[in-house]
Amino acid sequence: MKAISLFSSAGIGETYFKDLGIEIVTANELVERRANLYRSVHKKTKMIQGDISNKEIFTKIIESSPDKIDFMLASPPCQGLSVAGKNRNIESMTNDERNYLIYKVIAAIQILEPTYVLIENVSTLLKLLLLYNGDLLTVKDILFKEFNDKYNIEAEIVDAADLGVPQKRKRAIIKLFKKGTQWPWPPKEKKITVRETIGHLPSLEAGERSDIKWHFARKHDERHVLWMKHTPTGMSAFQNEVFYPKKEDGNRVKGYITTYRRILWDEPAPTITIRNDAISSQRNVHPGRRLKDGTYSDARVLTPLELMLLNSLPNDWAIPDDTPEILIRQCIGESIAPLMLKKIVGEIYK
Repeated sequence: MKAISLFSSAGIGETYFKDLGIEIVTANELVERRANLYRSVHKKTKMIQGDISNKEIFTKIIESSPDKIDFMLASPPCQGLSVAGKNRNIESMTNDERNYLIYKVIAAIQILEPTYVLIENVSTLLKLLLLYNGDLLTVKDILFKEFNDKYNIEAEIVDAADLGVPQKRKRAIIKLFKKGTQWPWPPKEKKITVRETIGHLPSLEAGERSDIKWHFARKHDERHVLWMKHTPTGMSAFQNEVFYPKKEDGNRVKGYITTYRRILWDEPAPTITIRNDAISSQRNVHPGRRLKDGTYSDARVLTPLELMLLNSLPNDWAIPDDTPEILIRQCIGESIAPLMLKKIVGEIYK
């Protein structure tokens, strides 16, 4: 199938598309460093880097696309959109240009008429309200008004952990498929744990490196390392009686037990966030193993390789050796898990 990808980032979600016989002909990404990483991984795809809301960029995307498009993938960002229940008035919404990126997806569908369309983002996508012909409507309702005569339109919140990904990661999935075609939802699968996925990798402390590609540990503040060495698997340093997060004057740091927290071995990983480089962020610390002295090993955030595997990327993900660590972490933190996408899109062929 010939396809295009909009708001592509580094193209992580498309990793297994070749297995499905899907060829991404044209892609678009706003941020140059992510577009360049996309180019290095998906060498045969024409990457058009730039703002899709710019008329020239949008025209290039359309003109670079084949006459017949079978599939479209779009991940429009959610920033600036109104969430039901929040106090944002119509005037503030209409003045926020970010609200209208989904309309570029709609315009591309209208022009290219792909057989299948998958729009995805964080789960709040289905609650967002947009101004449409003077009314505030959800994205699904807008799509229904625009395309109900030509497409079947379905939307679900799907957890990657239910589709064989070793990570709990809920995404809003909106599917459009032309009348007369079928696209069922994939069945739920057995959950895969952190232990099954990264338990074989050698232990590393903060700042250490291994001989395995991308398996190296970030260097952390010595105080953070101390607190986490005394934090058991699945617990937060805030729950420690002695080695809890403290300011330099010895007073307790205020925070939530979702931070400075180790993940669990025998469950899928929690959602990988864009700040997966920081011990102080949400559930980012390696599970660790209890040592003879009563402390716990691996007082650090997950290595790039551990993040790749927990996001269902392959061991040999073909990115350049000089790719910046932070770029890898950011792209994984905002991506859709590729195995999840493979399972959803793979249902087209059944």
